[in-house]
Amino acid sequence: MSRIVHVIGVPLDHGAGRRGVGMGPTAIRIAGLHRRLTRLGYDIHEHGDVTVSIPETLNSGDEHAKYLPVVTEACDQLAMHVKSSLEQGGLPLIIGGDHSLAIGSISGVAHHLVDSKKLPETEAPKVGVLWFDAHSDMNTPETSPSGNIHGMPIACLLGRGPESLCTIGYPGPKLSPSRIVQVGLRDLDRTEKQLVRDSGVHAFTMADIDRRGIADVVTEAIELATRDVDILHVSFDIDVLDPSVAPGTGTPVHGGFSYREAHLSLEMVAECGRLGSFELVEVNPVLDHGNKTAEIAVELIASALGSTIL
Repeated sequence: MSRIVHVIGVPLDHGAGRRGVGMGPTAIRIAGLHRRLTRLGYDIHEHGDVTVSIPETLNSGDEHAKYLPVVTEACDQLAMHVKSSLEQGGLPLIIGGDHSLAIGSISGVAHHLVDSKKLPETEAPKVGVLWFDAHSDMNTPETSPSGNIHGMPIACLLGRGPESLCTIGYPGPKLSPSRIVQVGLRDLDRTEKQLVRDSGVHAFTMADIDRRGIADVVTEAIELATRDVDILHVSFDIDVLDPSVAPGTGTPVHGGFSYREAHLSLEMVAECGRLGSFELVEVNPVLDHGNKTAEIAVELIASALGSTIL
């Protein structure tokens, strides 16, 4: 794992259903992100934030894929930052912002692999994705009950979404379903449940964690996400935690990870030694209590990057 971390902020509200999450990158920085990573011995390259328009100045447009041009532009910028960071031998650390930004980050990882390995257009890059989230984010504009794009990134990365989002970096799918592992699922609508079942992704629900324990589930999830891959990308939605632990998020669902379950999961990610890029999303300071959730976010990022108890 690289000792050079490229911090990229994505103040994107547009993919979510409510304002505030766009202030997440600032809240996470204020909570001491740079100080914590410096203490871990990382060389920090701060990229600032990608440029995102203010929602109040725009029309939401297509009600089935709201703010599509803005989300596309932000994701396109992010993909270029991520690709450049990997080309320089660094580890992209993306802080958001809503989960639609994963379309950009993972497209950037995939584009880097396509270029560096000179892959033909017909060959999918070997990107492994470990996706911690209460939601599967596998809706399409046709199935989404809200039209919010933060519920669509996995579908878009599989090539099942708006063309502008499916062609970031290069045309076509960026991921293979068998290399996607979702952990912590507990809030899916009926249509989305069927999409997950039919997709070929590996899905672990909170019921699986209740039955088997977090260590057993995450051990298997990491093994699946790193099998025959060139880069492991970890996408961590803060709403995978129970809202009693992390209240500052726009789509809270009871019954999530405990504080220690979240840390253990990311400590295990660090221990596997395969992490190539990481993002933490959906911190909403407007809904938070004294920046508590942003502080937890910094602690979790540190765990993913090697912070240990002893």
